Amino acid sequence: MACGTTSLWAGETSWFCCGNAWGPCGSAGGGACGTCRSASYHGAWPNASQACWDITRPDLCGENIPRRGCGSVMNVRHQCSGATVCITITDCGPRTKSWCSEATCCNGVCRTNRVLDLTPAAFSAIGNLSSGMLPVYIYE
Repeated sequence: MACGTTSLWAGETSWFCCGNAWGPCGSAGGGACGTCRSASYHGAWPNASQACWDITRPDLCGENIPRRGCGSVMNVRHQCSGATVCITITDCGPRTKSWCSEATCCNGVCRTNRVLDLTPAAFSAIGNLSSGMLPVYIYE
């Protein structure tokens, strides 16, 4: 399935490690879907399942994110540079409720709440890992 251009959500993204050792990551589990790999364009979505939602609770930050499960494809665009990466959801996360009202900004426009985690490969395709957070638009 190809990445689309229909707006789905906007917020912050961070990065995480999964699967085999790669780049800054040691070996880690394969994520909630069992297929997550740090070297691939993968991501974690806070409403990948009901069990995931119960852990991440984005609603506590005012984010009523739609359910998108394992294998869902999303196009992620960096709000500042316009760089994009097409990802596949392979994990549950981030734990949005832990970062309510956290903001990442550029050019005077801010995105709040962590609504997506990207693998290092995917994050590096649109930004610098050392930044840790990026404001993004998400499409499907």
